[in-house]
Amino acid sequence: MSAQTEGIEMSIKKSAVDQQLIRDLAGILNDTNLTEIEVELGDLKVRVSRGGAAVHAFAAPAAYAPAPAPAAPTAPAAVAPAASADTSRNAVLSPMVGTAYSAPSPGAKTFVEVGQQVKEGQTLLIIEAMKTMNQIPAPRSGTVTAILFEDAQPVEFGEPLVVIE
Repeated sequence: MSAQTEGIEMSIKKSAVDQQLIRDLAGILNDTNLTEIEVELGDLKVRVSRGGAAVHAFAAPAAYAPAPAPAAPTAPAAVAPAASADTSRNAVLSPMVGTAYSAPSPGAKTFVEVGQQVKEGQTLLIIEAMKTMNQIPAPRSGTVTAILFEDAQPVEFGEPLVVIE
């Protein structure tokens, strides 16, 4: 069932979607100047995007939902050297939309630096999403060759954050 109300398109019944959740997501979108935000709650997946002002919500297992294309990385201000051709293969991608932090608190030592050896499971950064601090672990051991995000700046789902070779 599809309904159109004030520029919001939903692919399931309005009553099945928490409208406050959609308003909160739209607020986060505006506050962070992101172009898209997506949230999964069990079998419910909600995506809010700027431009077409569309909200798509559907109840489908995540395994059947198409994977979003990775977003282009933001240009860091002298955060890391130019990444190698293997950046896409070795990059740690953002698992969510939120604000990325390179240290556990303002003024604290950063979790990782370019050239540092990391072990699988070691915290690389924190992403704050929905007022929750989410530690992002290293998926493998190796050397950090690039840091592709700026501290305290918004990141999008699928955006490359750190390169580990």
